[in-house]
Amino acid sequence: MGKTLRNILIIAAVCAIPIALIVVVAITGKIPLNDESVVGNTAGNLNNNGYFCEHDGRVYFANAYDNYSVYSMNPDETDIRKLHGGSSSFLNAGGDYLYYVTAGNPDNGDTGSFRGAYGIYRSKLNGKGVTGMDRCHVAAMQLCGSYLYYDKIDTKTSISLEKIRIDKEDRQTVNPAALINPNCYVNGVIYYCGTGENHYLYALNTANDAPGVVWEGNLWNPVYEDGYIYYMDVGNNYRLCRYSLYDDAAQVLTEERIDLFNVYGNYIYYQTNSESSPALKRMYTDGSSQEIVREGTYQNINITSQYVYFNAFDSPTPVYKTSTYGAVNVTTFDAGMQAALKETK
Repeated sequence: MGKTLRNILIIAAVCAIPIALIVVVAITGKIPLNDESVVGNTAGNLNNNGYFCEHDGRVYFANAYDNYSVYSMNPDETDIRKLHGGSSSFLNAGGDYLYYVTAGNPDNGDTGSFRGAYGIYRSKLNGKGVTGMDRCHVAAMQLCGSYLYYDKIDTKTSISLEKIRIDKEDRQTVNPAALINPNCYVNGVIYYCGTGENHYLYALNTANDAPGVVWEGNLWNPVYEDGYIYYMDVGNNYRLCRYSLYDDAAQVLTEERIDLFNVYGNYIYYQTNSESSPALKRMYTDGSSQEIVREGTYQNINITSQYVYFNAFDSPTPVYKTSTYGAVNVTTFDAGMQAALKETK
């Protein structure tokens, strides 16, 4: 081999090394896209600020005992780990990533601390690799397949529906001047209610972001479950009802005025509005077997496969819980409190 040829081969090999490294980084750093059926959290949880989210055998939650910092645990409340700080809400999980909205100070070992940060963030499920998605104030957010749909608050009076792909590409304004709650997502469709001249049930096809009227009802906070849309009946004192997408028929579940609700499996948990006897109650999804969970006024009803979590209207702690499907037995979320105490020592 001639000296000139040998030098050329050496130079080519040296140049190939950084090119190969660039290719490897590009491949390994790419965020895999999701199937359109992937949903970040239940509509009922997100309508209650999305403080709890269950995915692939883990529960991710904003711990009220630690300024709503994000933690993870097993559904039975064992193996609790703090992922990062910062007051967070609207937790979503899909694939290998966690998505959330924070009001400040997300941090981890890789990126340090974002002092005074706010906006939408993505991290690995272990809390590492935090990436800012959009620096903005958010009123609601849902992971719909490979896109985050969110209500972006531009000013005190302006809200637009935005979307951004999970790899932080293809950010678009879906609707520049309408409040479209994206929380209720089912197989490529976002169900939402009108907030202007009517409160009809609408469907937004996420394939082309085209809206359409489904039912000319008068509803609020739609939640899909097993072919039904559960909702608060605006025209009738916010009683709880459901509408069948198959039969085009509405059914009254309770005549009581309610403030909020959540649906999980065959149960509905709901807060009644009463001056004399307010209470958190539950019933089956057909309206039967109504019973009191706890007397008083509560909020932030978040449900996992094992527990229902909630807190008093006037205080973020203590966080209460009861079995999702078992007999009513209200206790406090002591595991969350103890985990927070360990972190603050």
